[in-house]
Amino acid sequence: MSDTEPSARVGVDVGGTFTDVVAVRDGRVSVHKVASTPDAPERGVVDGLETAAADGLALSGVGTLAHGTTVATNAVLERDWADTALLTTGGFRDVLEIGRQDRPELYDLHASKPAPVVPRDQRYGVAGRLDERGEELDPLDEEAVRGLAGELDVDSVAVALLFAFENDSHERRVREALRAGGYEGAISLSSETLPEIREYERTLATTLNAALRPVMAGYLGRLDDQVREAGVGAPLRVMASNGGLLDAESARTVPVRTLLSGPAAGVQGAAHVAARHGHADALTMDMGGTSCDVSLVRDGEPLVTTDVTIDEYPVATPMVDVHTVGAGGGSIASVDTGGALSVGPESAGAEPGPVCYGRGGDRPTVTDAAFALGRIDPGAFLGDIGGADDAARVAIERDLADPLDMSVREAAGGVVSVAEAETARALRVVSVEQGHDPRALALVAFGGAGPLLASAVAAELSVPEVVVPRAAGVLSALGLLVSDLVSDESVSRVRPWEEVDAAALTGTFADLESRATGRLADVPPERRRFERALDLRYRGQTYDLTVPLDGGDGPDERTLDADSLAAVAERFHALHERRYGHASPDEPLELVTVRLRARGVVDPPDLAPPRTEGAVADAVREERPVVFDGRSRDVRVYDRSRLPTGGHFAGPAVVEGSESTLVVRPPDRVRVADDGSLVVEVGVDD
Repeated sequence: MSDTEPSARVGVDVGGTFTDVVAVRDGRVSVHKVASTPDAPERGVVDGLETAAADGLALSGVGTLAHGTTVATNAVLERDWADTALLTTGGFRDVLEIGRQDRPELYDLHASKPAPVVPRDQRYGVAGRLDERGEELDPLDEEAVRGLAGELDVDSVAVALLFAFENDSHERRVREALRAGGYEGAISLSSETLPEIREYERTLATTLNAALRPVMAGYLGRLDDQVREAGVGAPLRVMASNGGLLDAESARTVPVRTLLSGPAAGVQGAAHVAARHGHADALTMDMGGTSCDVSLVRDGEPLVTTDVTIDEYPVATPMVDVHTVGAGGGSIASVDTGGALSVGPESAGAEPGPVCYGRGGDRPTVTDAAFALGRIDPGAFLGDIGGADDAARVAIERDLADPLDMSVREAAGGVVSVAEAETARALRVVSVEQGHDPRALALVAFGGAGPLLASAVAAELSVPEVVVPRAAGVLSALGLLVSDLVSDESVSRVRPWEEVDAAALTGTFADLESRATGRLADVPPERRRFERALDLRYRGQTYDLTVPLDGGDGPDERTLDADSLAAVAERFHALHERRYGHASPDEPLELVTVRLRARGVVDPPDLAPPRTEGAVADAVREERPVVFDGRSRDVRVYDRSRLPTGGHFAGPAVVEGSESTLVVRPPDRVRVADDGSLVVEVGVDD
């Protein structure tokens, strides 16, 4: 990679422990892992780039630099955001505190609501009022806003006025008045952040965005400067929560759209791998040391939702539908007060880590249980772990086996079974509970611990095939390189369906398209794609369903008429039937929100498939006893890097790679695909 022609693509994903760098040039993939630097994440990114440069990557030849980040997520989790004020319609400044009636524990009389992003003494009511169609009822008091500007001693301001999604003129005038009054900080408008109904969610998203803007602007500014100093000239792209890339300026302006940046990149990578193996529909399973993220891919695309909770905050911006459980390789196993075996959510993390890693951990984890069953060998990837073998068994015996009156083997088997059950339950949430049959899906398993449990989880759900990507441990970074630039635009237009005018709706879509095109200004017109959808509901319902529209990208094809609206209504009834098991075609409908997704289509890199010659038997490292279903068997352990392309073998088996370990149950069969992925044909249980 010494050529300076800008053709290399680089994806950098920052995790809690490692920063992963994947570079692709002429179909060749190079992977580098460096330690993350939580106090200054940009330093870890540059360290990763410099490590890749030392391995031959010419940084001046990087044409694409895509980045997955947890900066916004961590700021929310740690409440480490900017000092923020909220301006809202008079009488509504407590919307943030009132929230919704739902609560995580229905019968907990002492349940508390999340602390508001903006304290009450920094929330201000603004005189002026619009009605539900955006018509002015009371004029805006701009003079009062100008006077308030001089009193605001905050880094950022959120503006969320009633019915701004119908008419944004009052919000824009508030911003102008703040500037005229001398306020120089960041200003976020709800009409630009989330112009949709549901006052609490809209106000919350806007205040979160305002609180995150200085944080993200500072981080991306520092990162951009250091990347340029390192010699990279390519524009920086940031993974958004919806599974698409944003330009850096959009990420600075609307950082609330990056709250699931890391997990979204992993799902995108899994969708790409699934498609290469002929699966347009798939489940994804990303298990690391602390948690397991699962998601659904449908028709080649990750499922996107606006119903996601980050920490305690329901954030209604479009995000990949990821469900997370606290069951990872480092999750600590214990016996609860009721005498039941539990796993997580507490984790041993990277330091000290599982007991069997020999780094000072003394509490048994899922990894320790797998080790006690013979399924992993930490020495294969950590080297000398002197004495940790006995320490792991002692920890399991002390904390689990003795309290439960079990053997160490039985207790370890119980830990793995609980972790498998937690993961299977999470996968049911994103499949069965959404009307999708797992028997018609494949499972893409990745992350350091994903392949360890994938086969058993797939069998539990009757999923017929598991795909373990070649880059299972860095799939999120690879996912950055196969993602399109995406801008999701929306606006609420709550109307009885019979009153919806096709021409007016066409005009609304045109306005959204114009807004999205501005975010994709660098994308050639022939690379732009537009996907339209409407949120509909039965009149009187609280929640709605998103219904896609047919039509191409030409102007004539995007013009709606009465037949188009009738087709949308029929599609809504069918979708309601599939999701909830019933539909009411005679009930009146209501339009809620108009949505448009704009894509700047990116050609995924052509990854040259690595071919390995030889026989499967040549890849056998050793045979060792491994426990399946309470029985110990002598099992072949394969070196993944030596398995020949096209090779087949049957379970039981263990496949050890540099980033993860695949456990193959007795009824399963494995095929080494042309792209280096391991494809597991899931058999029936004994």
